[in-house]
Amino acid sequence: MKNRQETHRIFQRLLEREQAGRPAAVAVVVGIRGSTYRRPGAKLLIEDEGHLFGNVSGGCLEADVREIGLQTIREKRARMVHYDTGEEEDVMWGMGLGCKGEVDLLIQPHPMEQGPGYVSCAVEQLSGDQPFVLCSANRESGELLAVAVVTSDETFFFGEVEKHEKAAMEQLARDALKGKTLLFEKADGVIRLADVLLPPPYLLICGAGDDAIPLARFANDGGFRVVVADHRPAYVTQERFPDAWRLVCDRPEEAAGRLPLNDRTYAVIMTHALAHDAGWIRQLTPAAIPYIGLLGPRDRRDEILKQVPPGDSDRVYGPAGLDLGGDGPEHVAISILSEVLCVWSGRTPIHLRERPGSIHED
Repeated sequence: MKNRQETHRIFQRLLEREQAGRPAAVAVVVGIRGSTYRRPGAKLLIEDEGHLFGNVSGGCLEADVREIGLQTIREKRARMVHYDTGEEEDVMWGMGLGCKGEVDLLIQPHPMEQGPGYVSCAVEQLSGDQPFVLCSANRESGELLAVAVVTSDETFFFGEVEKHEKAAMEQLARDALKGKTLLFEKADGVIRLADVLLPPPYLLICGAGDDAIPLARFANDGGFRVVVADHRPAYVTQERFPDAWRLVCDRPEEAAGRLPLNDRTYAVIMTHALAHDAGWIRQLTPAAIPYIGLLGPRDRRDEILKQVPPGDSDRVYGPAGLDLGGDGPEHVAISILSEVLCVWSGRTPIHLRERPGSIHED
């Protein structure tokens, strides 16, 4: 989920720089092997002044990627770069990183002379709620052949693109959309990338008390689109929730029509009022929401769940959160968001040292 949020921020920044006439480069993780900090699709923006935005590693690669990115800006040619962080003899810049992983990056300069309008089209799609693909094709020498934005319904090519290249790019993009994964290929001297951007999940916070503030902040930082709903106007404000995607000021029965109640929504009920919590439960359980967190002790939960059909109560997590042993609003927020992430990813929470094999899925 983090990939789409980061890409949106980077492309918004790219659009601002294009309008100001300032160049930049974007590095994209296109392949990994072994242990790596970021997954395919992670991005780093390199501005011509040397400023960085985003990351493609835990900090060990960024300085070198910046120098290569600045070179691509000067030369106006893309570069493929391979890093092996498992070198045994301190040969990697004399640091001996020892992360035991390999990372492939595609670094592309912007603005793309062959693709005017590409960044603004991408920003428009990133602001929406549908999956789509950012697709590019470069010769192995670095020359840009074409860029495209591919949705489930149509394809937008930018610049003059040969017919056979259009077909190759669109096929790769369609395959990526079907598999919901980034695809990268080298064929006939051409490097093609299809970067899938899936719509982010929502975190619906029902209750805008002070303890909802850190939960909203952490969830936004983690890639969720945060929706905060409460019937008290003084609580549901932009000042209190500056990063919220949407603020809804209404009671549960009136607010439901303005909320994203679907299988990509994870909800936390935290009004601290029995009647309002029960009202939210009645509105949320009929929807296909996979996670409904409920604050408060078990006997309070059981009282509220008397109003819910037995089959619907399986999706109610109360008391909400993982047993982390913390205290205070920030620790509670971390506990709840950790549980939400486990449900979202289909994982059982354990210590990573106890997980067999890789900590990431292939």
